Amino acid sequence: MTLPAQSIAPSSPARVDARQWPDVARIPHVPARAAVARRLLGRIARRRGLRVELPGTRLLVPAPAGAPVLRLHRPGSFFHRIGKSGLIGFGESYQAGDWDSPDLVALLTELATAPETLVPTGARWLRHLYVEHPPAAELSTPDNARTNIHRHYDLSNELFALFLDATLSYSSAVFPTGPGGLPAASWDGLAAAQHRKIDRLLDLAGVGAGSRVLEIGTGWGELAIRAASRGARVVSLTLSEEQLALARRRVAAAGLTDRAEVRLCDYRAAHGEFDAVVSVEMIEAVGRPFWPVYFATIDRVLAPGGRVALQAITMPHQRMLASSDTYTWILKYIFPGGQIPSLDAIRQATDQHTDLRIAAYDSYGPHYAETLRLWRERFTERADEVGALGFDQVFRRMWELYLAYSEAGFRTGYLDVQQILLTRPEPAR
Repeated sequence: MTLPAQSIAPSSPARVDARQWPDVARIPHVPARAAVARRLLGRIARRRGLRVELPGTRLLVPAPAGAPVLRLHRPGSFFHRIGKSGLIGFGESYQAGDWDSPDLVALLTELATAPETLVPTGARWLRHLYVEHPPAAELSTPDNARTNIHRHYDLSNELFALFLDATLSYSSAVFPTGPGGLPAASWDGLAAAQHRKIDRLLDLAGVGAGSRVLEIGTGWGELAIRAASRGARVVSLTLSEEQLALARRRVAAAGLTDRAEVRLCDYRAAHGEFDAVVSVEMIEAVGRPFWPVYFATIDRVLAPGGRVALQAITMPHQRMLASSDTYTWILKYIFPGGQIPSLDAIRQATDQHTDLRIAAYDSYGPHYAETLRLWRERFTERADEVGALGFDQVFRRMWELYLAYSEAGFRTGYLDVQQILLTRPEPAR
């Protein structure tokens, strides 16, 4: 999908605050690596049919008509950043305004298609020159997890309200399907599609009147409100102080404080016994080393006969293994400490560390692509309002890239989203 005409314009280097964005402001000087990056981009452009535009209407290599466009405003800065830090440099270069595209999602979708083939086999040894490992300070230990969550979810409730629908749901919606089974998505239908997603999860978990429900990851409280409205008694856990305050106000406004309690609490400290555990796109923040304790905690608090309904972003298992110890632009700037699991990894963690087993799952990645499209369009349309909240142009371009990059991942199938039911099998007789 094409970005709206009012897409966020590139910044000039002088507008990058070096105190807030040190690695965006700093342009590395690595001539040999920059030359290699230039040659690799030329090869990628030829193989993938990309149009790489240089200043002065020049092209890096010949390109077919209608090709996705990568428009380099400052090619020197771009190639030195790529040469120094690979895809992290690619993202920082966009934040700095070194490059643009009239259709960012189309470009990123092409690049996200079979990403393992972008770099020729003979040149993959170069990867060790720029690939970093996630820093220990971002590992989602009990001490670090709140800081990681704070960096994203405590940015500003007002920021999220600018591009989310009235339910304040920050996870994939489930839209009605149109011709060919494709999601029929529109902004006007987004709130209803979010409720459809929540209701499917609550049904999967068997939540009804009198159910004792634990929610791991409150968001802004919509699922807790919806479950309590069914007559359930809900305990919802969050590490975000911003979300905690607003979710409590929303629960009170709905008249449900007697049935829904929101706690500032790490999932590892959960206690009690629950008929249903529900968690929506929270496992991605747990981190691979802690998946065993995450599922063991769920197993510990789940009552006999209870059900677990998860919504999780997933990726193919081999891609997960290949990227699990790599520090990416998304981890550095958007979701520190995170890791997207595979369905196989979830199965392995539950099989090895709990009595829980996957009883059913359903994927609907195209619905997430459409959810992200709606968020991205809304975000870019309201960029001036984002700026009025105090978020500078580097931040706004960072979030535009994050939303477009994520959308492209779901459009190619590199990413998927699943609703997963976990239960304890009946003992053999």
